[in-house]
Amino acid sequence: MHKNFILFVSILFNSLKSRVVKISFLFLTAVFGLSACNWTTGVFEKNLTFDNHAWPSSVKPDIAFEITDTVSSYNIYIVLRHTDAFHFNNIYIRATVKEPGDPKGRTGDYDLQLATNEKGWIGTAMDDIYDARLLIQPKTRFRKSGVYHITMEQLMREDPLKNVLSAGLRVERTQE
Repeated sequence: MHKNFILFVSILFNSLKSRVVKISFLFLTAVFGLSACNWTTGVFEKNLTFDNHAWPSSVKPDIAFEITDTVSSYNIYIVLRHTDAFHFNNIYIRATVKEPGDPKGRTGDYDLQLATNEKGWIGTAMDDIYDARLLIQPKTRFRKSGVYHITMEQLMREDPLKNVLSAGLRVERTQE
């Protein structure tokens, strides 16, 4: 089907005479084509950068996001950007989730692996910078709609934690 559509579009494009009409046709085809695609399942992502590429234990990013769909399930990730000079293979992070109307929240500690001896750094690399998307809560269902807050703190023995550029949160609707 895709080959037939491409053939149809190319025949239609070649039949057009004016250069302006051809450019307009390409633009509209791209707009309609892109609007028909579901490029991402991501619902929310926010990353906070750290001064001097170091994450002090006193800095505890609080990230707020809104959930309106309580029927779907979501994957929750901690997103970490670091350099290849990061001193550890893992990172300990405490995350506290506060749902709407809950002033206290629930806390969990996570030992997140950033590298293995066999493969090296985990994540996407660009030169000496690595982006790691680390799943902490798979297929989570939110009980209430509203604004949620997740506070993250690093629990490492190095303070400030050097060679960390940013930390953040990603909440993705799962494909079911």
